[in-house]
Amino acid sequence: MNIMKMLENMTKYLTEGFARIFSPPEESPPEIGVQPFECAPYREKPSA
Repeated sequence: MNIMKMLENMTKYLTEGFARIFSPPEESPPEIGVQPFECAPYREKPSA
């Protein structure tokens, strides 16, 4: 009986861990949309 309870608890512990790892996050990311480009592109200075 004791061994069966230990196996049951271990199985429950492992399955809850797998469910937590492979489930979607509880907090959804904020919906911020597309960010505008606000700086000049990088250009190397010609070496003289």
